[in-house]
Amino acid sequence: MDSALSDPHNGSAEAGGAANGTARPPSTPEGIALAYGSLLLMALLPIFFGALRSVRCARGKNASDMPETITSRDAARFPIIASCTLLGLYLFFKIFSQEYINLLLSMYFFVLGILALSHTISPFMNKFFPANFPNRQYQLLFTQGSGENKEEIINYEFDAKDLVCLGLSSIVGVWYLLRKVRSGALGAGARARVGTRLSPLLPPPQHWIANNLFGLAFSLNGVELLHLNNVSTGCILLGGLFIYDVFWVFGTNVMVTVAKSFEAPIKLVFPQDLLEKGLEADNFAMLGLGDIVIPGIFIALLLRFDISLKKNTHTYFYTSFAAYIFGLGLTIFIMHIFKHAQGTSHREATFELIRRAVYGPLTLCQPALLYLVPACIGFPVLVALAKGEVTEMFSYESSAEILPHTPRLTHFPTVSGSPASLADSMQQKLAGPRRRRPQNASAL
Repeated sequence: MDSALSDPHNGSAEAGGAANGTARPPSTPEGIALAYGSLLLMALLPIFFGALRSVRCARGKNASDMPETITSRDAARFPIIASCTLLGLYLFFKIFSQEYINLLLSMYFFVLGILALSHTISPFMNKFFPANFPNRQYQLLFTQGSGENKEEIINYEFDAKDLVCLGLSSIVGVWYLLRKVRSGALGAGARARVGTRLSPLLPPPQHWIANNLFGLAFSLNGVELLHLNNVSTGCILLGGLFIYDVFWVFGTNVMVTVAKSFEAPIKLVFPQDLLEKGLEADNFAMLGLGDIVIPGIFIALLLRFDISLKKNTHTYFYTSFAAYIFGLGLTIFIMHIFKHAQGTSHREATFELIRRAVYGPLTLCQPALLYLVPACIGFPVLVALAKGEVTEMFSYESSAEILPHTPRLTHFPTVSGSPASLADSMQQKLAGPRRRRPQNASAL
């Protein structure tokens, strides 16, 4: 899981310089502002809409859209599993050819990306279908065994509208895959001979727009479908990944190496030289999807907590959302402090001494969770302390909440009398006139 905000000068600039034999000119301040402003906006969109859709997902009855609940045990094990996965990818890239691994992963993410993008655009596309659209229902069912031992493996229900969304998403998937195939077929040596700017007959190996479409879809689906069961579990998850992020970015070069080598939509990218080169830009800033999904599922939990309070306010949701903006903005600010502190030789030496004393050996990548976790946890807790709702916040259980469509039995009726009298009263009620239920929309 990539979870670092990277300065484009530290990553793609070196690759481009090596290819051309010359150093890449620095990007303009306008290009820097546009790149990081776009990354911030792209990070906020899946969190905001994913949190809103998580409420509808928790209230829904469709089995194919049921959320996956993360327990405290899952949260405690997640940083260990993520560390093993990250180290395994690092060793794979060191041992095997990077091109073939990325080509294999591209096929995997090609399928996942199409499904994620289709699920993302489905609610928006439903508004454009005409009323007389033949929306037939389908069911994909895979079972194992027979008779009493029959067990369902996959039971997915969909309709014709979902098939249309799947077809549109497949166009984006084919576009993304063709770019990746061209990248694998071209080879590193050929790309070095051609240079950074490929010829018109050879399109860029990976188009960042297709990458971002899949990345946004993955992020929104993650925030929508991954549910924390309570605030304590969220604190365990964010705290564990806080340590994970700091260690793998500051302590080693593993995460930065994987992030640069792993050519898959696990990060959002935006070119810093877009104003100079247009869509053919190749100097990217990147933000890992982990920096979006992990705080996003915690923010979505606080939105559901706001709704459970039934006060018609979303105080904790807006507080945590503002805290995320503050934390990500602080990440960008600190990264530029590291980069621009190298003015004179005396300032550079002083800055390097302080940097190594505080952080150790460090690249220009910044672990965003280092700033996002304290902000996203600290701000809502301070608001809860001020409002005197700390107990309610930490005792809230998302998986056990009573949803509006769920009937609830508040008390058991008292039964008295002999069986004969009860039978007579029931027959009288059955024989009596039935009342017609109101059919107006408010009553429904």
